[in-house]
Amino acid sequence: MDCYTANWNPLGDSAFYRKYELYSMDWDLKEELRDCLVAAAPYGGPIALLRNPWRKEKAASVRPVLEIYSASGLPLASLLWKSGPVVSLGWSAEEELLCVQEDGGVLVYGLHGDFRRHFSMGNEVLQNRVLDARIFHTEFGSGVAILTGAHRFTLSANVSDLKLRRMPEVPGLQGAPSCWTALCQDRVAHILLAVGPDLYLLDQSACSAVTPSGLAPGVSSFLQMAVSFTYRHLALFTDTGYIWMGTASLKEKLCEFNCNIRAPPKQMVWCSRPRSKERAVVVAWERRLMVVGDAPESIQFVLDEDSYLVPELDGVRIFSRSTHEFLHEVPVASEEIFKIASMAPGALLLEAQKEYEKESQKADEYLREIQELGQLTQAVQQCIEAAGHEHRPDMQKSLLRAASFGKCFLDRFPPDSFVRMCQDLRVLNAIRDYHIGIPLTYSQYKQLTIQVLLDRLVLRRLYPLAIQICEYLRLPEVQGVSRILAHWACYKVQQKDVSDEDVARAINQKLGDTPGVSYSDIAARAYGCGRTELAIKLLEYEPRSGEQVPLLLKMKRSKLALSKAIESGDTDLVFTVLLHLKNELNRGDFFMTLRNQPMALSLYRQFCKHQELETLKDLYNQDDNHQELGSFHIRASYAAEERIEGRVAALQTAADAFYKAKNEFAAKATEDQMRLLRLQRRLEDELGGRFLDLSLHDTVTTLILGGHNKRAEQLARDFRIPDKRLWWLKLTALADLEDWEELEKFSKSKKSPIGYLPFVEICMKQHNKYEAKKYASRVGPEQKVKALLLVGDVAQAADVAIEHRNEAELSLVLSHCTGATDGATADKIQRARAQAQKK
Repeated sequence: MDCYTANWNPLGDSAFYRKYELYSMDWDLKEELRDCLVAAAPYGGPIALLRNPWRKEKAASVRPVLEIYSASGLPLASLLWKSGPVVSLGWSAEEELLCVQEDGGVLVYGLHGDFRRHFSMGNEVLQNRVLDARIFHTEFGSGVAILTGAHRFTLSANVSDLKLRRMPEVPGLQGAPSCWTALCQDRVAHILLAVGPDLYLLDQSACSAVTPSGLAPGVSSFLQMAVSFTYRHLALFTDTGYIWMGTASLKEKLCEFNCNIRAPPKQMVWCSRPRSKERAVVVAWERRLMVVGDAPESIQFVLDEDSYLVPELDGVRIFSRSTHEFLHEVPVASEEIFKIASMAPGALLLEAQKEYEKESQKADEYLREIQELGQLTQAVQQCIEAAGHEHRPDMQKSLLRAASFGKCFLDRFPPDSFVRMCQDLRVLNAIRDYHIGIPLTYSQYKQLTIQVLLDRLVLRRLYPLAIQICEYLRLPEVQGVSRILAHWACYKVQQKDVSDEDVARAINQKLGDTPGVSYSDIAARAYGCGRTELAIKLLEYEPRSGEQVPLLLKMKRSKLALSKAIESGDTDLVFTVLLHLKNELNRGDFFMTLRNQPMALSLYRQFCKHQELETLKDLYNQDDNHQELGSFHIRASYAAEERIEGRVAALQTAADAFYKAKNEFAAKATEDQMRLLRLQRRLEDELGGRFLDLSLHDTVTTLILGGHNKRAEQLARDFRIPDKRLWWLKLTALADLEDWEELEKFSKSKKSPIGYLPFVEICMKQHNKYEAKKYASRVGPEQKVKALLLVGDVAQAADVAIEHRNEAELSLVLSHCTGATDGATADKIQRARAQAQKK
């Protein structure tokens, strides 16, 4: 503890930088890093080495080996490279390894060396070959920038959604630029390159010459350039040994440093902390590491062996054959607590806690001093924040004990920050373990988020640890344990050395009915691995038929899909399967499948009635369903045929079908309709007007209205219309015409089969009381009272009712007696009732 600041190095008066060891590497490299293509993913990600690349001094027959390690040096994958020469390696934001080949092809591998996909950077790149490449990261994803043999640039800002952009040509460029990089400004990817003393910025449409603000004179070439982790700042190394640092737009200069070394560095990266005002750049040569910033002096380290720099959000990782270290600016909270002779509240609280453990009275003195200044809350917060930035667990515990000690003397200090820091540190210490190998800092962890960290643990197949973290942090099951178990199951189905039955049983025993887990997704992964039977077994555990059926169709198990859809009772799902089956099977097999599934057959018939009438006819023919076939031809005669001949022909076919179905009534009715159609066509030809498609009754009525009474009577005889119905038709038609003379003649032509009360009712409906009275006198005695009341003769109706001695008729007349006029009639009825009661 006394030598805690021994590895702190000041850069100017306002910042300290420290370098501490993350891991002692045990990866047994057979070659130096300089002889390999190296790529290390940010956020404590994996390291990829391509051994024995295509170098002139190497034997052409030796195949290179691609190896992937964790950040602690544990091997994750190793594979013999069998593809073309590789120019550059890089990691995507999803921790996929991008291998850019000389022919412009990009091979994508997973963390465990599994091949994912391949894409090309275009024909121009293929023809001119690749000289150099950069993998960069933007807010949209991971991009690839290519420099071709024709000294042209091609890039894609997002390899997940590949859209190639050919950058403008640089005027006068005859050879490869001395250095170049990819920038991201205003959400657009650019290329910055150096050609001698000139800098050019390439965007989508133009090539612009740019000049760094305040650059020292005498520069004849730029040897190296580096963009910061956030793409906001840029550093340029010149042939004069100066390092220019400024904004990525080159419009603002932050500082300039003369390192007095003109040899081009191997690497140059930014080393800055979020929200820090200090900016520093780390420059590496063969055996020297230099940290420079806005200070007259630099920090220098000796490199004992070949090393590689990995820029991070809040520092730089440095790994070699034997060690993996982290260089960063000391956070403000740690600096205030641990710097020599610090009187910061956090430093005093830490000393107070130590003295308290020694049972010394100095603890009270330190505590009183903090309380008198009113800085106890600040002291606790400083200790909590500093604990997060410490890598060693013993220092974390010491600081957290001090924070806990200080909290005891505060009445209302919210415990959330302390509890959350304890949880975060426990998670960080677990993943920093040598066997896990993810050396995240607290700042990186917060930027990455817990969900992304869990994804990365799943990607490394560290399922138990991921589940323990979820349970410890009490994450919702759908976001935590369920999601991880689903990933585990998807990995499990890829183990082809285990039988389908055992895999399905193990997955079901582990998952059960865990909410948020979709067995159909796991089954889809199994099918993708070529294990169709396993996929079917897994689908048996899927409770949602809507998820089962699409995958079964994809696996060409259509009949099983149909059974599942029918079991679900979802008609839309059944229709989906039926349409798929129709396209998959020939017509005969399709119909046979439907015959074995009555519900599906019924639904398909309903579908065909609206969409495919010819298919419906074929179904009826196959089933010898003559009744439905006859009905089909009747509908078709009206829906599809406009010509009378075609309609009659369709009706004849329907009549034949009804005879085969032994439905004589339907057959006769169809034949009558055929006769009516022919007659209606003849009437139209002879009389004009519109008769087609009228019903028999409407045809008769139309003839009567047209004055063709004889033709109407003939039509009634031909189609055996009963007399009562004919009289009603003629009565209604003549009343509508108000042909009262013809109506009277008609009523006297013979005795009315419907009586004469309808005549009274029809006349009154037409508001003709005069004509109604003519027929009221002819109404029979049983309906006489009603007829008289209809024409308004209440007195005579009363006399008839009294004569009939009918109580119902008397009540009916009384209901019509209103006002003084009918008062005498009402009294007369009441007297008649009284006499009837006496008798």
